Amino acid sequence: MTDLVAVARSLFAEGKGILAADESVHSAVARLADFGIATGPEMRRQFRDLFLNTPGIEQYLSGVILFSETLLEKGNDKKFFPKSLLARGIAPGVKVDLGTEPISASPEELITQGLLDLPERLAEYKKQGAIFTKWRAVIRIDGDTLPSPSALHENAKRLASYAKEVQSAGLVPILEPEVLMEGKHSRARARAVIEETMQTVFSVLEEHSVDRASIIVKTSMALSGRESRKRDTPEEVAEETVAALLASVPRQVAGIAFLSGGQTPEQATANLSAITKRAREAGAPWPLTFSYARALQEEALMIWKGNEENVPAARAAFRARLTAVSAALAE
Repeated sequence: MTDLVAVARSLFAEGKGILAADESVHSAVARLADFGIATGPEMRRQFRDLFLNTPGIEQYLSGVILFSETLLEKGNDKKFFPKSLLARGIAPGVKVDLGTEPISASPEELITQGLLDLPERLAEYKKQGAIFTKWRAVIRIDGDTLPSPSALHENAKRLASYAKEVQSAGLVPILEPEVLMEGKHSRARARAVIEETMQTVFSVLEEHSVDRASIIVKTSMALSGRESRKRDTPEEVAEETVAALLASVPRQVAGIAFLSGGQTPEQATANLSAITKRAREAGAPWPLTFSYARALQEEALMIWKGNEENVPAARAAFRARLTAVSAALAE
């Protein structure tokens, strides 16, 4: 029987974090198009290979979240991606939610889909090499009106149902209730929503008898809304973020991973460094790490542009950003 607590804690190895390489087909196409890169299944595979087969990433990564199609693909080395990662001591995970749709009672808010056939898909993903999973919920702030209590509760119910199914399948669940940066809200409002979201989630997890010790929480940082034009200092972000999490996340969870949520690579690195430092000062009870996508990929994609001759330089940029983000965990 798998020791889920040990697996969850292993993702918090010192100086290591999680690469989120789980963009859906739609998201991957959009991401590549941003850099003028042609799209299609083969280009998506090369996009994955660029990062997953960068030499030396095992020094900085404990895990990688994959999209389901990537579980079945091979890198340029002709090895299946999950087996290749595992051979280097990097745990393969998989995104298991099926995206979002508007809530009928509140069309400006979103609910996550994917529970219907989840047990069957989990069994397949496990056979394909996945060790952990991720489910994302989307929480939108709009003044004092959103998020609505009903949207928070429904997303929390689905996160709890997901976590219970995943643990029953012998896999580790990452729960990602992402509070979006979009909007004009203040940093204090972001903190309050993160706190309320987490309190709702953990209340419902308790109702579903989910084992807290083998779950990982993936959270946003407390940031002023992008349209507010307020530029938060790393120290301000750290103060509000750590306070929100100390008030709402039980000490028993295996750890907390931060998402970058549209921040630049420099912002995401500086804010993580300040959060790590503040959490240590505050005696935070859980280990912290990163689970970044764009903040780790952006600089490499700007260099790569889909051209094979640019792969070595792009991988060097990826390693440089991994080095900086890893160092931020030790601040």
